[in-house]
Amino acid sequence: MTQEHTEAGTRAGVMIVGSVTADLTTFSHRLPARGETIHGDAFTLVLGGKGANQAVAVGLAGADAHFVSCVGSDLFHDMVVESLTDAGVHIEHLRTVEGPTGIAHIRVDDSGENDIVMVPLANSALSVEQIDKAFDALEGRCSVLLTQLEIPAELSSHAVRTARSRGLTVVLDPAPALPLEESLWQHIDIVTPNETEAGILTGIPVNDVASAAEAGAWFLARGAGSALITLAGAGALLVTPEGNTHFPAIPVTPVDTTAAGDSFAGYLGASLALGMPLPDAIRRAGAAGAITVTRRGASPSLPHRGEVDALLATMTTEGIS
Repeated sequence: MTQEHTEAGTRAGVMIVGSVTADLTTFSHRLPARGETIHGDAFTLVLGGKGANQAVAVGLAGADAHFVSCVGSDLFHDMVVESLTDAGVHIEHLRTVEGPTGIAHIRVDDSGENDIVMVPLANSALSVEQIDKAFDALEGRCSVLLTQLEIPAELSSHAVRTARSRGLTVVLDPAPALPLEESLWQHIDIVTPNETEAGILTGIPVNDVASAAEAGAWFLARGAGSALITLAGAGALLVTPEGNTHFPAIPVTPVDTTAAGDSFAGYLGASLALGMPLPDAIRRAGAAGAITVTRRGASPSLPHRGEVDALLATMTTEGIS
């Protein structure tokens, strides 16, 4: 264990290859029906995108976050750059391209549930060459790769294969859920779908721990090292060749579930890069996600490590975790 912590300490960086958006969010009592107009209660404009959110979470969790993405040259450019740098994210591999920044239109109701339309725009300019340049520049500085599916699947796949060939721990957040080539799963150490994404990818309806175990076995059968399926209020289930482990959720009252999965993934990747054993990293990620859903917005809802560790300490004292 000492050797593992020493190695992680020298490579306590996480490379995040993914999307960045300007998030335009409306809050209302309920979501409108098709063709209906209703009054809302609030509106926010903040940094978003699954890649950017996870990068911010990694930085807040205490690891070095290196973000590989593309931002537009429009009026949202400065907001994106300032928000990332304020969170301590390294942006030397964030490329500015001519045209508009990616946009996400998010609607949130009083229960905290949301729906999202994401328009890639500048994210479509991300390339294999940009990703390879980042891998070369960060050689020896990162031990974990985080990637998602809001960028073209072939780019996520390239990042996954390259990271595996260079000895990084590969964590894939398969959101939004899209079919992936079968041969890719063997290059993934941890896949982290929520219950909806797990169902789409495996064809197995996931609505409880038992069905999550079936879906997890599907990922392992195709070569993934482990599957960590998040189940909202039911916690998360880790499925490995050695067996299954259920991690109960920390009870909270949700306000906005936007970025909860990104908070979880970012804290998971950061904690692994910092040398934590996987079960401890999962508990820390679960605490981060629990705090996130109690706040409005995407990146502004992501918690600082002091808050997360304080919540974990409280849970331990009360015998919950």
